[in-house]
Formats: sequence, structure tokens, C-alpha cells
Amino acid sequence: METQVLIVGAGPVGLTLALDLGRRGVRCTLIERNATAIQLPKMERCNARTMEIYRRLGISERVRDAGLPRNAPMDVFLALSIADSPLAHLPCPSVAEATAEIAARNDGGLLEPYQLISQYTLEPLLRSIVETLPSVNVRFGCELIAFNQDANSVTAVLQAQDAAEETIRASYLVGCDGGSSTVRKQLGIQLQGEGNIRKLRQALFRCDDLYERIPMGKGRHYHIAEGPLFPFLILQDSTRHWTLHAAASSDGEMADIFKKSLAMPIAFEMLSVNEWTQHLLCAEKYGEGRVFLAGDAAHLVIPTGGLGMNTGVGDAVDLSWKLAATMAGWGGQQLLASYEAERRPIGLRNVKASRAAMTGRMGWRAAHSPNVRDNTPEGAATRARMAALFDLEQRKVTEISGIEAGYRYVNSPIVWPQEGEGPDPDNPSYIPTTWPGARLPHVWLSDGVALHDRLGPGYSLLRLGGTQANTSSLERAFGEIGAPLEVLEIAAERAREIYQYDMLLVRPDLHVVWRGNQAPQDAEKVALAATGRALTRN
Repeated sequence: METQVLIVGAGPVGLTLALDLGRRGVRCTLIERNATAIQLPKMERCNARTMEIYRRLGISERVRDAGLPRNAPMDVFLALSIADSPLAHLPCPSVAEATAEIAARNDGGLLEPYQLISQYTLEPLLRSIVETLPSVNVRFGCELIAFNQDANSVTAVLQAQDAAEETIRASYLVGCDGGSSTVRKQLGIQLQGEGNIRKLRQALFRCDDLYERIPMGKGRHYHIAEGPLFPFLILQDSTRHWTLHAAASSDGEMADIFKKSLAMPIAFEMLSVNEWTQHLLCAEKYGEGRVFLAGDAAHLVIPTGGLGMNTGVGDAVDLSWKLAATMAGWGGQQLLASYEAERRPIGLRNVKASRAAMTGRMGWRAAHSPNVRDNTPEGAATRARMAALFDLEQRKVTEISGIEAGYRYVNSPIVWPQEGEGPDPDNPSYIPTTWPGARLPHVWLSDGVALHDRLGPGYSLLRLGGTQANTSSLERAFGEIGAPLEVLEIAAERAREIYQYDMLLVRPDLHVVWRGNQAPQDAEKVALAATGRALTRN
């Protein structure tokens, strides 16, 4: 049996990788050792950048239709219980409100808002879409046993349930198989950072009436200010299911914690309990030879900030077009090598951001005192102190659009260098920029269409502000390489104002390669660098 890409692990990252590769006509085999999709809500939110990616893949509205209703509030609360008045309340716009705000502005901001959708909802949806692609073979109940590689291919041994071992030959293998990755372990790649920080339990509850009855109002996150456990309740997309995170001593204790956190008579059912461990780790390498790592196989973060699965989706779309280009023959040796050069710094950066969010959460929790419920000046002071710290520190979790979408591939071998340091790539606030390596800012065109939606699956050369520059040499250079390049004349003045340059060269994943007001004198070198065919960028 043969395939072009063998993808191990059918979580959101593996499924997104298969979806993008399948849309590009790459023959893939996607295997998952579990017989069915996950039944636990390990993640519950696609951030703005992930939703932009899903828009580009043509599925963003299907994701929204399956997730939390668009008009549902996304607020975050701190309270002594669900039945009490909040100590702190951070309003967050619903998807409908955020979408309307995006439509009314044209300042280079984000194109899509976030979407609350539980992992047990997202995975079956992605699977149903991937299974329609003729070039993708999806196999659940099939496990990777071992693999070896040579200069030309990877040979893997698979074990399907109730079947004999079989061998499959692939051009490339990608391990999207989670934190205990078989692929990573067989490569001998180590995780670096802080492991085994803390053990928690996550319980899934069904409570049909709770969402409509919460006195303090509807939201998505409810932090309970009761130490030392500090229960954390998370709304799931059905509005009937909730997860609880707490450092309980036993599975059975989780039901008692949930009941105490509700503090009002209401029927509920505990559906499952699982123990999990907090890690802040990043792989020392993102692959070796023809084998790559993506998602939790490459980086493990604490869910605070929602940077786990969303970082993995970024891995998938960085790697997918590079694999497709290499197999199509126009991608050079540096193209796949650039995957680690680009994504590992982002993995390290997001581990750092997750650590900051966790530290902030521990900060407001440290202000807790046993007198927090007392009707005394001292009790009031404790509550006020916790609320003030929560209002400050929780924003490191909910207001990090720069971390989510403002990342820039600094020192990438396939991005044309520009003199200067460039904008801060670690800014938690999103600041639109076309500095090479950055994601192309969103702009509405005069006909109401998003510029992102005008860009095809290959490279795009944007000619802005009515420029008369002759870009034929750059176009010819791409043509000689055989790389797909579409030239777009963008007349909208607002696009030129936001992008600040007359010309931009944009990659298939919508990151800027080069910008200028005159056609590059070394057009051939720019094209060679962009397609990974140059040993250096200078």
C-alpha cells in the first residue's frame, strides 16, 4: 500500500492537515488508533486565527453552525458560586456582535471572531468533511506500530483492530498523535520545558436547566473563588453540558464540587471524569528527515489562553502547502526545512504565553483568604482584592489577539529579509503589519468582499494604489520555477493605506514574503527564496 502523506492522529490538527492536503489534491492516509472520535471536550474554542484558516478552507460557517449559537454571550465571571452575584465580570462580545463589529470596521484587524465549539463536536464535523475528499483515506481503529525512513520514503507498520499487521509506504509521515506521540518517541526527540506541573481532574456534566437559570447571567467561563480547589466551570457548545476542572482527590469528589459550586437545587448528571497533567513543553525538534511533528506531539501548553489546539492548526496549515509544493516539484529543499524554523519559535512563544496566563491566574487565587465570605470589612477587602487581580490577570487569557494572530515568522529562510527589527512579534495586542513574515492583515474591498477571499491557493502578488511598476521579472521567475502565482490589481485606496506599500508578495498561507514600492531588482532571488530553492536569502 502506498500514499503520499501518512498522517498519524485524527484530532483537529491531523484532520485540518488532511483537509488542506486533500483540497490540494495530495493523496493522504489518515489513521487514528481509537475506533471513534473523541468523546471529551478537551478544547472548547477555535480562536480568531483558526477561524480565518477554516474560512480559507471553506468550512467556517459549518463550524459556527455546529458550535455555540452566534448570539450567546462569551462573558467570563468570578463568583463565590453560580448562585451568587459576581465578584468580577468581564464582558466579551458574542460571535454575532463581534462579526457586526468586524463588518463595520476596515482597520486591518481580524477577519473572523472566535467560536466556542467543543472538541467532541468539532472532530466529527471535520471528519465528515475530510471523508468526502477523494484523495484522503481515513482509517479509525488503526494504530502506528513502527516506522523507518530512507532518503526517498517512509515505511510504516500499521495495526488495524482485529487484523494482521500491514505495511504502508509514504513519501512523508506527520505525527499529529498527541502529547504521548509514538512518532516523536520513535524519533528520539525530547520535550523541553516544565513537565508534570500539576494534576487536575476534568469532569463532564449534563445539566439541562443551568444555562437559563444562572442568576449572574450567561457566559462561557465561571471561576469559583473558593480555595484551595478553585473550581472552574466551562460551558460547552450545547449549553446543556459543562466541564469542571478541579484538583480533586478522587473522581467521586468531582460531583460534590460541582454541586457545591452551583449552590442551588438543580438536577445534573456526571458523565465522565478524567485526570490530566499540566505541562509547558516544546519539542527540541519538529521532525527529522521525512517525518514531522505537529500539534500536541510538538508542544504541550496549559489550556489557559486556549493556545493548544489552535497552535496545532497553525502548524497544520504551515506544513500542508509546503508538503504539497514539494511533491508537486516546485518546492525546494528549504521549504520543508522552514517548517521547524517557523513553527518551533511560535511553539516556544505560545508556551511562554500560556505560562504567563497561568501565573496570572495563580496571582488572583493567591489573594484568597478564608474570610472571603465574611460580611465584614476584612471579607469585603478580600473580595475586592481578588476581583481587581482577576480583572487584570484574566485579560492575559481573553485579550491576546496578538498571540493568536499577530505571530510573525522571524528569520524564516523563505521570507525575504527587511532591514530593521520589525514590530514586536510577542505583543499580546494585534497590530496590523505587512512586515515580511507576518500574516496579511484583513481588508474589506470596495465591493464588500474581504481581500483574503480573493486570494487563491498559490502565491499572490498584490499590486496596490494603481502602481505602474513592472513586475514581469518576478512573474517570470515564478513561472520558470513552476510555482503558482496570481497577480491581483487592488484598486481600493484603503488597502494601500493599511498595507503601506505598493506591492506585496503573499504565500499560500497568507503570510507576507516580500513588500516594496518598486519591483525587486533581484526578482529571481526573491522567487527562489520564497519557494525554498535558495540556500540563503541574500
